[in-house]
Amino acid sequence: MTCLTRPLLYGAAAGAAGTTALNIVSYADMAWRARPASSTPEVTLSKLAERLHVRIPGEGETLRNRIAGLAPMTGFAAGLGMGAVLSVARAAGWRPSLTTEYTVATLGALIGTNGPMTVLGVTDPRTWSATDWISDVVPHLAYAVVTVGVLERMYGVAGV
Repeated sequence: MTCLTRPLLYGAAAGAAGTTALNIVSYADMAWRARPASSTPEVTLSKLAERLHVRIPGEGETLRNRIAGLAPMTGFAAGLGMGAVLSVARAAGWRPSLTTEYTVATLGALIGTNGPMTVLGVTDPRTWSATDWISDVVPHLAYAVVTVGVLERMYGVAGV
């Protein structure tokens, strides 16, 4: 049986780098277009906690601040998780073309972030404008390029 420690660590590191790229592109877009931060992560976290019957401690401003601190971690979890999935797949022998791997990473990250929001009724991608889609897909493409690039380098150096 193959040890999963290395692939999971490689994937988490690659996913962290990709998530950083996604955040940089998203914040640059916010600055460029002078658009506000989205409230969907906070709403998603609140709805998820409610659905799971988990109480987030605090009231009023304390609760809002706690939710604001916790909500972005859902994106980190999705990014690191997708990196881990890609890395474990590589360790298991999956060797797609770069185009395929970029596509899988992009779609996986999109589903990992937008899926819960859609299921919980926070957003409905079917109603998004072309601009909405572009502002969502471009950062996820940046995620994919960086995540796959880091994995390429890590696995190349490790000789795996």
